[in-house]
Amino acid sequence: MPIYFEDLEVGETTEFGEYEVTEEEIIEFAERYDPQFFHVDSERASETMYGGLIASGWHTASMTMRMLVDGFLSEAASMGAKGVDELRWYRPVRPGDVLTLRNEVLEKEVESDERGLAHVRTTTTNQEGEDVFSMVGLVMFGRKPESLGSRSG
Repeated sequence: MPIYFEDLEVGETTEFGEYEVTEEEIIEFAERYDPQFFHVDSERASETMYGGLIASGWHTASMTMRMLVDGFLSEAASMGAKGVDELRWYRPVRPGDVLTLRNEVLEKEVESDERGLAHVRTTTTNQEGEDVFSMVGLVMFGRKPESLGSRSG
């Protein structure tokens, strides 16, 4: 049963997902999209303030998106997003890290008879429970068929 706009509750928080980060994936992503040396060269990266290879922030965002789709959006009447606010990287993601997600519905509003907009904070944490990334997605959700024609949310 899909998750519709009406099923979302402001303040509701859910935790899900598990993503193990590998050195190979960090390097592969960075070579293609963000080839800064601390993402692609372990030896040089060990001499930086990071003390070793780290994932590109954009890779962290992509891993977050994968878990978000697998653990939430694939079950939802998602209609895409209007944007992202408050994009933040808090600490580096490293090979061997295991990432999980926490989603919190911050606010919601009916936009039309067919859809509503939810502001959802997604926070990615590592295996130590430390926040590594967060964003607020402005996500459009379809409304329940029985709600069509009703402007209340």
